[in-house]
Amino acid sequence: MSKAASFDMTVHVRDHCLCLAAQRAARSLARRFDEALRPVGLTSGQFSLLTSLNRPEPPSVGEVADVLGMDRTTLTANLKPLERRGLVEILVDPVDRRSRLVKLSAAGLEALEAATPIWVQIHAEVEGLLDRPEDIRGGLRALA
Repeated sequence: MSKAASFDMTVHVRDHCLCLAAQRAARSLARRFDEALRPVGLTSGQFSLLTSLNRPEPPSVGEVADVLGMDRTTLTANLKPLERRGLVEILVDPVDRRSRLVKLSAAGLEALEAATPIWVQIHAEVEGLLDRPEDIRGGLRALA
């Protein structure tokens, strides 16, 4: 058996891997926010998506994908249930009819208004658990 794949290396990866630590933290944070947002019928990902649409002019699918750090196919899949619920509208871009714009509907804005105070409370609780949240945000942005 290769020493590179030894049990000692497995333990080392478990205890030192930034990617694994980030994945575990992301799943834990998502569960915490999902649970808090459940009463308003949103997941943490849906809240982030709706928030990204809350702007004066509807953004393109590509712009939203960039903000959320996901590919267009994944974004499109995430938009479908929100569109079915009437929280977002997919529009043809009048400038480039091949492109699509995503608009927060009135119902979507209502959902966002109901969810935002919950997000503020949970976010404050999470930040309270951290020594220097601004450093963590800066580090995560640098990696993104």
